[in-house]
Amino acid sequence: MIIAVDGPTASGKGTISKKLATHFGLPHLDTGLLYRAVGRQVILNGGDPDNAGDALTAVAFPDELLDDPVLRNEATGSLASRASVHPAVRKALFERQRAFAKQGGGAVLDGRDIGTVIAPDADVKLFITASVTARAQRRFNEMEQRGVSISLSEIEADLERRDARDTGRKDAPLLAAEDAFVIDTSELGIEEAFAAALETIAQSQTS
Repeated sequence: MIIAVDGPTASGKGTISKKLATHFGLPHLDTGLLYRAVGRQVILNGGDPDNAGDALTAVAFPDELLDDPVLRNEATGSLASRASVHPAVRKALFERQRAFAKQGGGAVLDGRDIGTVIAPDADVKLFITASVTARAQRRFNEMEQRGVSISLSEIEADLERRDARDTGRKDAPLLAAEDAFVIDTSELGIEEAFAAALETIAQSQTS
């Protein structure tokens, strides 16, 4: 079974995807991490993520970079959003993601274009969303726990910029597939959101 999980930053899609993978015993790929690695590698190379050539060169990042905790911070997330607008970058990473989705036994993938581009034939497509206010508060709490000093307003402004880039790019924009099930987690805790995802998957398998 292939489960595609899409949605904007801090919607809860990553946590839900990991829990679904554990529940169903499937391998999980956070495709956003690949783009974060590209964004980070651009900076390590001394380049500019807004430059298509610099971003494409950074696709050749070493595998060990995926384990770098720096990839999880807000600055790297913004770099990833900027680097991912380039069609050449997305094309370069497409086969890697596609191969993961097509492996025997199935998989869970989360990102921005899984249900629309990477795995349009997925057995189940979920689109996890939440208001900018709710997402900003979650990310603020997360940063506070990590000891990162950043204001709530800064996070909210950054999320709005990322949403604009992700939904507005010409190549593989962030949007729900026509046959995706939309789950709004604005008012849901993680266990409630996970339960909603499980119920949605169960219903989709019986319909």
